[in-house]
Amino acid sequence: MIFRQLFDPQSSTYTYILGDEASRQAIIIDPVFEQVRRELALLEELGLTLVATLDTHVHADHVTGAWLLKAQTGARIALSAKSGAKGADLYLQHGDRVSFGKRYVEARATPGHTEGCTTFVLDDLSAAFTGDALLIRGCGRTDFQRGSPSELYRSIHAQIFSLPDNCAIYPGHDYAG
Repeated sequence: MIFRQLFDPQSSTYTYILGDEASRQAIIIDPVFEQVRRELALLEELGLTLVATLDTHVHADHVTGAWLLKAQTGARIALSAKSGAKGADLYLQHGDRVSFGKRYVEARATPGHTEGCTTFVLDDLSAAFTGDALLIRGCGRTDFQRGSPSELYRSIHAQIFSLPDNCAIYPGHDYAG
């Protein structure tokens, strides 16, 4: 598998590119609006075709580049059915899969930060992309957009901490360095 972790210092956001080596199909998790040119250049450099963008969560300070990437590449936009966002191509429910070549990620509902937070787990359980559900030494805020501390606690324990010990956790942000 092709894997790249990218960082936007302005928003402290991590973006992830996952690609299937055989088919050269790829997905991008949490693309940042201001970094779309960087993502497009890297896709071209790696010889990848973008088939979907996935957002782990949606709110005002998480400005996605999904719509710009769709305009440039035709890639489908995927996000939680509970996100409240309009204009996506795929509204994901818990357990849905998004494929890229022979690989896929599974959507796991991890509400608490926002109602529509989703963690994406790689098909072989080797990686989980947690968005704002689980950060580095912390978790996302729960004081807006129908957030809930108790629901976030349950989500993290049931959907993330239940993963195998060798599963690498990739958060959506690094606010503390």
